[in-house]
Amino acid sequence: MSNPAIYSLTPITFRLDLKDPFIFTAHHIDHFPEGNSQLGPNTPAEQKEFSMYYGDIVPGFPEHPHTGFETITLVEQGTVDHFDSLGNGGRYGAGDVQWLSTGSGVEHCEMFPLLHEHQPNPFELFQIWFNSSPAQKKAPPDYKMFWREDIPHVYETDDSGLTADVRVISGQFKDTAAISRPPNSWAAPSENRVNIYLITLPPHAALTVPATTARSNRFGYFYQGSTLSIEDQQIQRKYLAELKPDSDIRLQAGYSEARILWMEGEPIGEDVAMRGPFVMNTVQELDDAFRRYRATRFGEWPWSNPAPVFDRKQPRFASYDGGKREEYPEEPEKNAV
Repeated sequence: MSNPAIYSLTPITFRLDLKDPFIFTAHHIDHFPEGNSQLGPNTPAEQKEFSMYYGDIVPGFPEHPHTGFETITLVEQGTVDHFDSLGNGGRYGAGDVQWLSTGSGVEHCEMFPLLHEHQPNPFELFQIWFNSSPAQKKAPPDYKMFWREDIPHVYETDDSGLTADVRVISGQFKDTAAISRPPNSWAAPSENRVNIYLITLPPHAALTVPATTARSNRFGYFYQGSTLSIEDQQIQRKYLAELKPDSDIRLQAGYSEARILWMEGEPIGEDVAMRGPFVMNTVQELDDAFRRYRATRFGEWPWSNPAPVFDRKQPRFASYDGGKREEYPEEPEKNAV
């Protein structure tokens, strides 16, 4: 690679393979049609550009277990219904982020209800699989909603008067800090410098991302736009760049708006043993985790079926403490997804 700021460039179709403390990121894009009365597609999947994933009626991922890592789900378009074995549930939509620490083990489901009956239901989300330290893998599971109304934005104007928008999901961008992460997260302490941004550049706009530490791993995924210049090297859409962490990095959009998912953080520095939805440090720990799951199911599934969804008119919300406490991003009657 001739550019010293760019360590590697990888074309992406779906999965972004990353480095410690990140595991990988999945980028889901689906062109769902109008929804039917059951919140599923009114057209067979084979006739459209979408996947049902593991759902039969509603697309999504029915009841399944996780342990030993975190899922950070950034929704750009569409709706997600969440249910878990702790008795919590919630609905979140475009612009919202869910941060789930799976810790010692949890079952959950993520379904993608198609709320619009008379128009298409475009869908796009990123799900970042983010590792946990050995101590955090033993902690109780926990999750937190970052509502779009609360996520901080930084607006940076370049020398041409064009303004970039940086959504600060984790960590800090210059003087602007993100919402606090769940406490048992490698991303919670500021010294781990886990910065996750969603960057939007208007056509031809430029933005400089400040340096982090030499130990950090740093990635930029250019997922929407015509072209993007990284330190004067032009790259194409749907490329993942591994970048020099301890240098300022200048980005500039091409002739159309550019969007970039930016991820960087200090490594945990532990061995990773991964088998399906379980991420531990050794094979023995994986075997123990699977035995524990077979014995306990990480708690009884409290819902009537493995792929529940809420009513079409349910506003965005989250429940905590086994469903005893509810949180809404705004007044429910005003809260349309």
